[in-house]
Amino acid sequence: MALDSIELFREKRDEALEFIQSQTNLRPNYMLILGTGLGQLADEMDIVDQVSYDQIPHFPVSTVESHAGKLLFGTLGGKEVVAMQGRFHFYEGYTMQQIVFPIRVLKENGADTLFVSNACGGMNPQYRSGEIMLISDHINLLGDNPLIGPNDDELGPRFPDMSDPYTERLREIAKNVALEESIPMHQGVYVAVSGPMLETKAEYRFLRLIGADVVGMSTIPEVISAVHMGMDVLGISAITDECFPDALEPVNIEDILEAASMAEPKMTKVIIRVLEKL
Repeated sequence: MALDSIELFREKRDEALEFIQSQTNLRPNYMLILGTGLGQLADEMDIVDQVSYDQIPHFPVSTVESHAGKLLFGTLGGKEVVAMQGRFHFYEGYTMQQIVFPIRVLKENGADTLFVSNACGGMNPQYRSGEIMLISDHINLLGDNPLIGPNDDELGPRFPDMSDPYTERLREIAKNVALEESIPMHQGVYVAVSGPMLETKAEYRFLRLIGADVVGMSTIPEVISAVHMGMDVLGISAITDECFPDALEPVNIEDILEAASMAEPKMTKVIIRVLEKL
């Protein structure tokens, strides 16, 4: 990204922001990204305004099944929130800068805390389909990240620290909520790969060997950009298939969506209760 691209980014961000602010008066501090099969969290929101991605200047458009492609503004857990009902993936052909563009725009609109969710494959043998995992750390194997290129110092530092990308204070609140609500919730490491194909048995063994508990194809670019801008982050994964190399069975999108629907009420409860406590 050349220096003139920084100016171009700022122009695009400001145009998108101006349009969004023409559609809603809300300036929420809390932003949610609803991943595959998890868009129904929106049903719990008291929605005030909604904007389709395809209306917003320079916004990417969701191409993945189950991603509605809307920004929802309203209240959840007694707090004003903005929810991305659908996200963008590297495998769709989007650049890292396009993937994180909504986070950049909504940070400018007032968001300072990001709640990010995803569907993932469970590699830890203690995990089962339909369960949820609090993300404590991550491994980026996407082969790219949104900070490559000249740094825009208005957004954040050239070398942002990633020692605690998932804010410890928020993780502690989430763990306490899960205990209070008797919701089983694992805590572990998320690894992101490019996809869109699922992994081979040898790849699952490798990913488990390097310390990952679950594997997915998203989340990390958004988290990197949020941390870069000084946002707090809470991440929760819905485990939608069991990726045990010695007992691996083929999986399809219908199975993944069914498992996500099992995990969704647990995740919804945790997120709402965390918002209530903030």
